[in-house]
Amino acid sequence: MAARLSLRDYQQEFLARLQRAETDDRPVSKLGLEAGGSAWLVDLTEAGELIPVPPVWAVPLARSWFRGIANIRGNLYSVVDFAAFLGGETTTATDRSRLLLISDRFRAGCALLVGRSLGLLKSADLEPCPRDGVSKWTRAEYADAAGRRWSELDVPALVRSPEFLDVST
Repeated sequence: MAARLSLRDYQQEFLARLQRAETDDRPVSKLGLEAGGSAWLVDLTEAGELIPVPPVWAVPLARSWFRGIANIRGNLYSVVDFAAFLGGETTTATDRSRLLLISDRFRAGCALLVGRSLGLLKSADLEPCPRDGVSKWTRAEYADAAGRRWSELDVPALVRSPEFLDVST
């Protein structure tokens, strides 16, 4: 059985991996996530933190993809099930699920619930591909050496879009 990490230990380990990656010859600039079976990339400058899923309190009369509100270190974040928002199935929160807190610079106060983290990817290891039109919040698409397709999330477009902001039913 795998040892469980405290939130503090997880964050310290993640920070240490980021710092090691920054000293590598090729810069790491993308965080890989899985949502609804699809692979997504998020620019590290647009991501806040990636944390295990805390308790989330449901909000009445909200869309099905709006999971509710989470208290993260005394700050309230709206939680959006990213896969469900994109029209896929609802994400079941497991020990592998994560919340991606959107960078504070967007003043969005929101987090995306994703199925799991796929780690850090180096831009040099990704080849640009033609866009398949996954969503209008896709900035670009890439393929890695194994042929897996990745969609890069356009966080500014997402957090400003009327569809994302309209959580009421």
